Amino acid sequence: MIELLPQAAALIFTFEGIGVLLFGTILGIILGALPGIGSTVAVAMVLPFTLTMSQAPAILLLLAIYAGSVYGGSVSAILINTPGTPQSAATCLDGYPMAKRGEAGLALGWSTVASTIGGLTSAVVLLLAAPQLAALALNFGPIETFALILLGLTCIVSVSEGSLLKGLVAGSIGLFLGCVGCDPITGEARFTFGQFQLISGFNLLAVVIGVFALSEVLLRAAAKDDADHGLVSFSGIVLPPLSAWRGRVKGLVKSVAIGNGIGILPGTGAATAAFIAYAEAQRSSPNRKNFGKGEPDGLIASESANNAVTGGALVPTLALGIPGDAITAVMLATLTLHGVTPGIRLMADNPVLIAAIFSGFFVINLLLLPMGMLVAKGAAPLLRLREGYMLVLIVLLCAVGVYFVRGNPFDLMVMGVAGVLGFILRRQGMPMPPLVIGMVLGPTLEISLRQGLIITDGSFMAFFTGHPIALVLVICAGVMVCLPLIRAVRARLGLVHLHKG
Repeated sequence: MIELLPQAAALIFTFEGIGVLLFGTILGIILGALPGIGSTVAVAMVLPFTLTMSQAPAILLLLAIYAGSVYGGSVSAILINTPGTPQSAATCLDGYPMAKRGEAGLALGWSTVASTIGGLTSAVVLLLAAPQLAALALNFGPIETFALILLGLTCIVSVSEGSLLKGLVAGSIGLFLGCVGCDPITGEARFTFGQFQLISGFNLLAVVIGVFALSEVLLRAAAKDDADHGLVSFSGIVLPPLSAWRGRVKGLVKSVAIGNGIGILPGTGAATAAFIAYAEAQRSSPNRKNFGKGEPDGLIASESANNAVTGGALVPTLALGIPGDAITAVMLATLTLHGVTPGIRLMADNPVLIAAIFSGFFVINLLLLPMGMLVAKGAAPLLRLREGYMLVLIVLLCAVGVYFVRGNPFDLMVMGVAGVLGFILRRQGMPMPPLVIGMVLGPTLEISLRQGLIITDGSFMAFFTGHPIALVLVICAGVMVCLPLIRAVRARLGLVHLHKG
């Protein structure tokens, strides 16, 4: 692959090639930052325009929008507590608290640097180790996927702010919402109550935007006289000094590894990686007590992981013809429309094109830092609007974005109900991340469990006897669940010892 780089550079470094990289990255950041638009919608919007372009520029344009939109979601997540994309939901947990205490620029600085490093690392890994990563992905069948998602669900324990019981209730609601629709095995409708609109289940984007963005609007409207709910002040990105990274590099490396690893597993995605990386950072960070209050380690974990997924998700898409998530499914369609057949023969039949894609992806992630600073700076005048106007604008953007995905008015109703539900639950002190985690991971958990039971003739114990990867992941999940209990017992014993002393 490396020996093909000169030929790949000849495809990339042309007027058209540089133009699509710059334009795509900027447009991706803007679309990702708009609440409700999201990466999938952003890529799908541009897809028809690529049909008049040659192969390499067309694919690079969509890749630039993909990578840019994943980063762009953090802008609105930090500034207005509204994740522009579902991948940025975990970024709200520490990004918005930092912004509320007057550190919006610094929060975006942490996010931008972490996103750039995560994306660049994934591009390097993609360039150097795509065949090996694709082979690793083949080792994950339904049973291993079930164990991985089970590990991901332990995030609920970590992100339950203050009350584990409330977090579990919210997570259970999310799991239930994920079960609505057709049974993944039999195709039978369930929990639809005779409403044909629910046959395909709830639109994840509509629910995420509702419980985060719309509920935030309702909370601000309900507390309109509370100065603490005003818009945050922001005048541009402030990059964190090198000294501030002391002690954080290990967490960054770990989160990038999680993002790359999860990215190559078909059907998981950046939202899963962000929450798993966030939970692991909260478990291992020396600043774990500050998580949820504006801790940079939380921002680093979520943003580096979700951007690292972008490169990893391309591995099964290009090497196996299996899309890693919804966005790469659109990329798969793009390759097919341009006469390129994804799969095992792709790299052998189109070596120069693949080298151009990998190299261009590296350049795209390199552009995230300067383009991110430029675009985020342009958000400052928008945030000087009166809060009432801003709240109306947020609702309109959310409604347009949600409706544009499927053109289904029912999704607007789902967003509205989810917003009211999120408002009620948040007023009762229930955290929203567990609800989203349950809804994101629940369907994959169920289908992989049931497929695994079919493979093992209904024997759940057989999941682990002949599947060492699954066994290791389940043990890790058990440890993650027990750690908070162990900490609580140790803290109580420490207090007892101090009292006796």
